[in-house]
Amino acid sequence: MADVKISDSIIYIGADDKDIDLFESQYAVPNGVSYNSYVILDEKVCVMDTADNRVTDKWFANLEKALNGRTVDYLVVQHMEPDHAGNIARLAEKYPEMKIVGNAKTFPMMKQFFSIDGIDGRAVTVKEGDTLCLGSHTLTFIMAPMVHWPEVMVTYEASEKVLFSADGFGKFGTLDTDEDWACEARRYYFNIVGKYGVQVQALLKKASALDIKMILPLHGPILKENLGYYIGLYSTWSSYQPEDKGVLVAYASIHGNTGKAAHKLGEMLTAKGAEKVVISDLSREDMSEVIEDAFRYDRMVLMASSYDAGVFPVMEDFLSHLKSKNYQNRKVGIVENGSWAPTAGKVMKSYVEGFKNITLAEPVVTIRSTLNEVSEKALEELADEMTK
Repeated sequence: MADVKISDSIIYIGADDKDIDLFESQYAVPNGVSYNSYVILDEKVCVMDTADNRVTDKWFANLEKALNGRTVDYLVVQHMEPDHAGNIARLAEKYPEMKIVGNAKTFPMMKQFFSIDGIDGRAVTVKEGDTLCLGSHTLTFIMAPMVHWPEVMVTYEASEKVLFSADGFGKFGTLDTDEDWACEARRYYFNIVGKYGVQVQALLKKASALDIKMILPLHGPILKENLGYYIGLYSTWSSYQPEDKGVLVAYASIHGNTGKAAHKLGEMLTAKGAEKVVISDLSREDMSEVIEDAFRYDRMVLMASSYDAGVFPVMEDFLSHLKSKNYQNRKVGIVENGSWAPTAGKVMKSYVEGFKNITLAEPVVTIRSTLNEVSEKALEELADEMTK
């Protein structure tokens, strides 16, 4: 168990998972992930979310140690996704008198996952602003629909000024991972929550009215110091504004010629004063990392080979991810390659024109097999446009 001190009465009972290879079966997590869970010890004992089935034994052991012989009066279910809700039925069976707190959308979903004896009689259904008094601690429930599931809510505890933030402010990596918070929190945010910026903005507005001293997310470290920094990043991310000035060059190359052109463009951009240039090979880079960079920087150039009268599949996959995450507010350049009938540019452009508030840079560059004097000059013009 990670050595996490919250307070005398709010105890961390979560567990690190260092054996997982892919989070949600798609995101590489080289440093694992934490499943955070908490118990509030007061006149009444309240557990804040459970944990993934992957850590059931560790989680129950942590809970038993924290309880020290006491029983559980309430379980608050902020989020029904299995990485946090995996042990609801086991906990309900172990403590048959325990009440389960959720909202109107929580319990229908709970019944889809579990069959819990007497659930209707044990359910405490709360709505926006409802409170639950545990003794000296009072929980206030704040609905956060579609951050990032419809039943999500967060919970504010007034006496210790703590926000239990569900998946908000989460990050990849176990709690003993020594790394910069923003990098893996950004990748987590854009790949998992990114589609729902409007809903995150609504939640941030509600949170701004609260006096918060500590944020307790369901993944990643407890946030105590410099909360303005974390909230500021979330505000930037959820409003789809670039975080840094720079150019992502994302390329999809079959035999390497488009890749060579991408590196040539990178040299041109750097020579012309681009603050930062990141070059990503979509066939080899982790997709979630490239998505993160697409949202981090204010400009992007898409470079791809034509393929089967369309575009090389990894580029289409990338563009489809950007579309589903509501990519917007950026300047985008396009470079296509084709040996006999270039089609990649048309496909890439059709995606880009569907994004909101995009400036499409001119010229759209066409390479015929390999760079030559004409296409290199066009690439130079594009580099000028991207560094204006």
